[in-house]
Amino acid sequence: MNTTVPRYPAKMKKEEFLPLAYSWMYLSRKMEERIIELYKKRYVKGTVTLGIGNEATAVGMSIPFRPKKDVMSLMQRDFVAHMIMGETPYDMLCQYIANADSPTHGREGNVHHGNAQARRFPMISHLSNMLSLVVGGTWGARRNGEDAFGLAVIGDGGSSKGEFHESINIASVRKSPVLFLVQNNHYSYSTPTRLQYACQRLSDRAAGYGISGATIDGTDVWEVYSAVCTALDEMSKTSMPYLLECMTLRLEGHAVYDKAEYVTKQERDEWLTREPLMRARRALSDAGVPDNAVADIERQIAAEVEETVRLSLVPPRPDPAVAMGAVFAKHLRPSCKPFSAEKVKFINAVTLAQDYLLDNDPAAVVMGLDVGPYGSAFKTCKGLFDKYGSDRVLDMPLAESAITGFALGASQTGWRPIVEFQFADFSTESVTQLGLNSGTWYFRSGKEAPLLFRLPCGGGITLGAFHSGEFEGLWSRFCGVKLLYPFTPQEMFEALVAGFYDPNPCVVFEHKLLYGSAKGSDITFDGDLDKIWKERKYSDGTDCTVVGTGAMLDIVLAACRELGRSFDVFNPFVLSPLKPLQIIESVKKTGRLCVVQESTASAGLGDRIVSMVCRECFSSLKRAPVLVSAPDMPVPFAPELETLYRPDKERVKESILQLIGDQR
Repeated sequence: MNTTVPRYPAKMKKEEFLPLAYSWMYLSRKMEERIIELYKKRYVKGTVTLGIGNEATAVGMSIPFRPKKDVMSLMQRDFVAHMIMGETPYDMLCQYIANADSPTHGREGNVHHGNAQARRFPMISHLSNMLSLVVGGTWGARRNGEDAFGLAVIGDGGSSKGEFHESINIASVRKSPVLFLVQNNHYSYSTPTRLQYACQRLSDRAAGYGISGATIDGTDVWEVYSAVCTALDEMSKTSMPYLLECMTLRLEGHAVYDKAEYVTKQERDEWLTREPLMRARRALSDAGVPDNAVADIERQIAAEVEETVRLSLVPPRPDPAVAMGAVFAKHLRPSCKPFSAEKVKFINAVTLAQDYLLDNDPAAVVMGLDVGPYGSAFKTCKGLFDKYGSDRVLDMPLAESAITGFALGASQTGWRPIVEFQFADFSTESVTQLGLNSGTWYFRSGKEAPLLFRLPCGGGITLGAFHSGEFEGLWSRFCGVKLLYPFTPQEMFEALVAGFYDPNPCVVFEHKLLYGSAKGSDITFDGDLDKIWKERKYSDGTDCTVVGTGAMLDIVLAACRELGRSFDVFNPFVLSPLKPLQIIESVKKTGRLCVVQESTASAGLGDRIVSMVCRECFSSLKRAPVLVSAPDMPVPFAPELETLYRPDKERVKESILQLIGDQR
């Protein structure tokens, strides 16, 4: 079929639009009907969710947008929209079959795909977590001087989720012209809309964000197309987002295994009177297109579909050597500009590193809560707003998850975000965006996601359970995320610079007790990025290998000095991917290991270090390794309780003495 599509600002007349729209709708219907058959024959893999009944909305909304320029995320019922934006029918079927020619090499599910290189971000099942990426990507493209728009598609059910609201709010505040398009098909899986929201129309919510909104008939392809063009016209004038609700249909169950018995016969009969493909065909007839011409279109498309099915069944299964690709993008930048400073405190190293990055890389942008004129909660961004302005240092609404998604989207349009969480504890709001979405981005899309996240962490300043966590154990559980935990000002500077220039999401832990340290030391950075990614060693010895992280290293070093013995003392520094090669070699020499962490025994990474050492050094161990940690309980608030909770110097000394005994 002819795939030439006039894009915005070009607008087709109804008589030229309808044949094109019907062709796409018919192609979508025929392909999805064949997908159902292929699923039943076990060629198609995974959960199959269909766009049957949604074709008018999917076609009408996508035709105006410009491939590789506009930023978008599509939903599982937008099968045809992927093709309108450049995917071939063959690629789509191969994705469903998960064969060797699948665009994602079989790594992604049949509907969980996209083309990040073409700014069509891959879908995830967490639905509303796709929206903030479009906001950030559109913001980034606009900051680059492009007249890009965003299309962020969500269902009626997904509009109940928090990030739906966070994303529209950020788009409004940051003036990102994103069309938030709600496909309201009356059911979220089996839950009816009356149990999802109480307002009359979902577009009524637009007023709460200071933007325009409308509700239209999503089964009329011309009405959808016209409404989208109207929204684009308004967004081009205002640079503000727009909320469009399309009342569409889902003529099948949630997926092929769902018989939709929760839909009443009365509802189904009413829906069939508005069936979009039939309406589009009738509109063609009303526009004077002869039936035989429409039949010719249908015959050509049916033949194309059958040929596509035949071809898609030919490729072999995915080759694991290709499909099981790298989790991390390869770091290709070995060096950057050197830097030095004298007598720098730990907290000042944080500010200096960000200043260095903003000054040397025009793509660097700092974002978070209160990072602007206030200089952030711990003043680690002090002076940056005054020097670089609001375009480079962004105070964001209180929405940690959407901020993270915004940053991921911006990273896809040329920016390198530095995101500060006020406290590491608040990073748990972003588990989906940071761990599941950002962490898997390269594996799923093949595109880098250069993101730097700063986490002020740890206890010792009596802030209680919600402001004192480290969470290095939590974040280490997600593939594709790198973790760095510095101890000295030198390490702090290097961690931020290395994390920034790495092409993967990087998390840097900054212990708040170290912020308050009066000690200062010189920073001498020669610009070599490669040598940063390794363990740090503070003393040499033969009696025992002692490993600590964060502020625990102050306690570890003090305990070792007081014991007056010979110790190898390490900071793993790179907590993920964890490769404690020097620590393993040290234990082979000393035969003893003591790991000290502030996190609880089950929440930190000490147990993993112990496990790795035991596997590699079992025959060299003279005693069972010891893990010194906080008890498995929340961080208490009162100073007397927190003092007992956190490992102290005496506990560390006692543990080491148990390991080394009286041996001399």
